[in-house]
Amino acid sequence: MQDVPTINIDRYLRGDMTQQDMATLARACEDHGFFLLSGHGYEASIDAVFEQSSRFFAQPKEDKMAVFRNEENPLGYYDRELTKLFRDQKEVFDFKAGGHQSRDPARRSRWPADLPDFQSTLTAFFTDFTKLASVTMEMIFAALGMPPETIAQTMQNGFGERHSSAARLNYYPAHDPVPALDRANVSALGDMALHHHTDPGAITLLLQDDHGGLQARSKTDGWIDVPPVAGTIVVNVGDVLQVWTNDRCTAGVHRVLPVRSDSGRYSTPFFYQPNVDAVVAPWTTAGEQPHYQAFSWREYIRGRVTDNFADYGESDIQIERYRVA
Repeated sequence: MQDVPTINIDRYLRGDMTQQDMATLARACEDHGFFLLSGHGYEASIDAVFEQSSRFFAQPKEDKMAVFRNEENPLGYYDRELTKLFRDQKEVFDFKAGGHQSRDPARRSRWPADLPDFQSTLTAFFTDFTKLASVTMEMIFAALGMPPETIAQTMQNGFGERHSSAARLNYYPAHDPVPALDRANVSALGDMALHHHTDPGAITLLLQDDHGGLQARSKTDGWIDVPPVAGTIVVNVGDVLQVWTNDRCTAGVHRVLPVRSDSGRYSTPFFYQPNVDAVVAPWTTAGEQPHYQAFSWREYIRGRVTDNFADYGESDIQIERYRVA
């Protein structure tokens, strides 16, 4: 099998995917949790997002700090995020859009004041990728052999109008993004642009530029590159899908190597996440034992987000906490 296969979603929508295509997709989800998506039709939206991302991160530091995020509101700009207790060499801008803002008025997207078309471009992207993520999930379920009526019911119950999806802009500079005078008060910079982790939601759709550096951990081959291929979107399995499928799918462990180019590296993930009130539990067949206890999605994602801000002396919350002994 190609390490990270390319799957044409337009063929799925036309009903032209072969059994071999489906088997290839299923194997990727089972081994390392990564594949590339082609035939999506969102090239113009992707170009617009990269343009806005470049404009945002090119601003003076004080302009970015005007939309700085905190523990009370994890939406906005941040330059000192932790992964696995190590500070990443990156800057981020986290946002939600449309009707998917939190009901808590304190947890709202912060939009920069002086970037025309920034909010409208990212809002359109959020809408487009919500639709694309939904179809991609259906395609994965079909590859795993789930009946069509079960797929429809699962998507309605798991996501629907109250899904809690989120998105972010990433910029990986070739230098420490925290100003030198502030470094004494933050954790030491780690040895990766982004340290190894899994994403908490169901799936992630990722835009990456042509610099490379993203790697996934395969059960059979160790660390493998997730290559930048023009016109494709990276898809990776998240924690929720691993639990739902009772370990058949693998939440993709991934990392980003340090950036050497002075121009840095840009990427944009869209995190497709369940309804805010969802209870996550394995789907099991007759006679199959669940590998995980049920848990609250709201509490799980809150634990994962909170750990980005400070070193509490242990790694961030993981699904292994809920594994049945």
